[in-house]
Amino acid sequence: MRATNGSAKKRSRKRLLKKTKGYWGGRGNLYKKAIETYIRAMAYSFRDRKVRKREFRSLWITRINAAVREHGISYSRFIRGLTVAKLDINRKMLAEMAVNDKPAFANLVEMVKGKVGASL
Repeated sequence: MRATNGSAKKRSRKRLLKKTKGYWGGRGNLYKKAIETYIRAMAYSFRDRKVRKREFRSLWITRINAAVREHGISYSRFIRGLTVAKLDINRKMLAEMAVNDKPAFANLVEMVKGKVGASL
């Protein structure tokens, strides 16, 4: 009796089809289509983990910009003021403050306004 890879092959196919369960049409049931779809899905997920970081940074900047404009200053001047004042706060925390802790953010903006006026 000769040995084959039957059980290993079956296990491999089963594992892949389990991962593609729920995909549209034959993409979840047909092995060849499932492989193609799975490889592409993994490529997209790898790429989009990087894109998510970009999108969040963009969101934080938009929130900070909206909040500082309420206080009569632009985003770029605000960030410049933070640099001049040697305040090292990342954009994620600034956006969080702008949304959830308006009084503290207002204090920060007033402090930065003083520094920006002095440096320009």
